[in-house]
Amino acid sequence: MTDSSPLPQHQQVSHFKQRTEELLTSALEQEGTCAIMTLIVHHLGVSQSERIPFLCEELDIPYELKVYKRAPMVAPDELKALHPQGTAPVIQDGDVTLAESGACVEYIAHKFGNGRLFVQPSDPEYADFLYWWHWSNGTFQPTIGRVLMSRAAGLPDDHWVVQSGRQGLRSGLEELNKRLASNEWLAGSQFSVADVMVMFSLTTMRYWATYSLAGFDNILEYVQRVSKRDAYQRAMKKSDPGMKLVLGPDAPESAMT
Repeated sequence: MTDSSPLPQHQQVSHFKQRTEELLTSALEQEGTCAIMTLIVHHLGVSQSERIPFLCEELDIPYELKVYKRAPMVAPDELKALHPQGTAPVIQDGDVTLAESGACVEYIAHKFGNGRLFVQPSDPEYADFLYWWHWSNGTFQPTIGRVLMSRAAGLPDDHWVVQSGRQGLRSGLEELNKRLASNEWLAGSQFSVADVMVMFSLTTMRYWATYSLAGFDNILEYVQRVSKRDAYQRAMKKSDPGMKLVLGPDAPESAMT
């Protein structure tokens, strides 16, 4: 016959405490697992979405990276299906699906990074930060894009669209080169999301709109500084492991050919 008599009170208390601790530990482990897996970054190879792994590595936050190959030049259908915009980057955080580089950067930095890499309004460098943060993807990247599209359209070199694009690119490079003559980073003394944003335009984007950085020594030194950051190196190895980084002055062979 099995003895069904209750445990002594002190043993009941001990057993209850042990069981409570086991349940609490299990719940915390499950919560931790969910937190680790919550952020998914969808990256299209050789594209501007490399910015997002770079940011995540800088912030040292956990994320799951999904890499997509081009089919053959544009995003594959499975990536396009994630968001109506149909382009990379795309991030997913639980029920949230978000596209657009700047939006993804702000979302991640503020939700997962406590606003790190965003210069605050009380900082003397705030105005400079705002300008270069928006300049990187609001002015400079579209300028390079116009150069790319005019070449893809096969316009002759003397066409006004081609001439305008080239002049715009040169003006942007001159402005950036001047800024970096006396500043380590775009915002000034602090590395920020402005630097995360512009690095793609100065490097990988040159596979699509090939241009030289010869004569822009301050930009070249800046590119080297960014490329030596551990976070950048980790991000590029994960996002585009087989791609040769474009860090020097010479224009690379176009990916369009």
